[in-house]
Amino acid sequence: MAQVNDDEPDWSRWRRPRPTARQRRNDVWVALGVMAGALFTIVVVNSMGALAFGTAPSLGEQLLWGAAVTAPLVVRRRFPLVVLFAVGALFILAQAHQIGDNFVPSLALFLAIYSVGAWERSRVVARWARVGVIVAMFCWLGVALAALLLDPGQFPAVGGPLDPVLSAVLYNLGFNLMFFLSAYFFGEMAWLAARREAELEYRADQLRRSQEENTRGALVSERVRIARDLHDVVAHHVSVMGIQAGAARRVLDTDIDLARTALDTVETTARTAIGELRGLLGVLRAEPVDRDRAAGSDGAEHVASPGLDQLPELVERAASPELAATFAVFGEPYRVSEGVALSVYRVVQEALTNAVKHAAARTVEVRLRYLGTGIEVDVTDDGRGPSGPGREPGSGLGLLGMRERVAVHGGELETGPRRDAGYRVRARFPHPAGSAER
Repeated sequence: MAQVNDDEPDWSRWRRPRPTARQRRNDVWVALGVMAGALFTIVVVNSMGALAFGTAPSLGEQLLWGAAVTAPLVVRRRFPLVVLFAVGALFILAQAHQIGDNFVPSLALFLAIYSVGAWERSRVVARWARVGVIVAMFCWLGVALAALLLDPGQFPAVGGPLDPVLSAVLYNLGFNLMFFLSAYFFGEMAWLAARREAELEYRADQLRRSQEENTRGALVSERVRIARDLHDVVAHHVSVMGIQAGAARRVLDTDIDLARTALDTVETTARTAIGELRGLLGVLRAEPVDRDRAAGSDGAEHVASPGLDQLPELVERAASPELAATFAVFGEPYRVSEGVALSVYRVVQEALTNAVKHAAARTVEVRLRYLGTGIEVDVTDDGRGPSGPGREPGSGLGLLGMRERVAVHGGELETGPRRDAGYRVRARFPHPAGSAER
């Protein structure tokens, strides 16, 4: 079928599929049923003497004509044009021989015209083939009416107000017009119904594929979110452990207490990282009712999604003998959504990771502000920035992840060097109207 564009088929050029095996079997049964009806009707009308044309050939010849007219219906959906022309020609020949019954042959002709309208793949051929046969039938009707006009004496008793010949002409024209128009109309409606069904199937398939695309997109988004969380957890905690382990190594021979403190921080940070990773993976594995918690190594309940309450601990873990980390809260705290709280936590976590790993900073300050228009978090350090000399270059994924997290909530993110020295990360999250205060 032709395409209007890359996606939508040109339904004006739609071609009906070939009949199925089941439909072909049904055609055989329909043809046999019509043939049986034709033979039965011929026997009955001959037995009653109610012959369609007043006279008729022998019963055997009539039965042969009845079988011949109805037999092509066996393949009416496979070869509709052939069936139409065959039934049309046999119908005229049967009437010319004046077989006793005219009803069942007319039914066969009706089915043949209908089948062309419903099943012929070329609509132009279907239209003109039916028009041609109908015109031929009216020409044959004209021959019969002409014979009637030549012998008007076959109406011995009349009682109506109209002339009997005129009445016969009007009756035959009206009946045949209704007959052929009905066959044409119902065949066309069957074809249109089949096309509408094909369109609905196409739309349903489009909808299914669109749903699959949406599902795949959601899965990709979820994988990106998980990858971002894994990056935040691993990068931050590993950086903190590396700094603390280095500090412990340098003071191990001179200050045992400071080294022990640094190693305790490494152990605590490792446990926290393992707990967060376990909680994150537990969210993937658990049922919805179990996603709020995952058991830690010590059997305690672990919150899968850290938030604002965990910020002081996060900043404290980042502190080391070489890095002074402070945390402060400004404004009256109020409740924020879990998504915003997690995003604030991850932004601070990534900023601290950059300060520890890339900036070679001596101090880092984290300020959390509760404003009337929303919540703001500000992380500043006195390092030489993530692009300074003597430091491990970053991949840029951390800043990209922060920007995406803030954008999800309609917030703003500012990153860049400070005027005097160091680096600043500032994120603002709008405060939804009507949030409840704590």
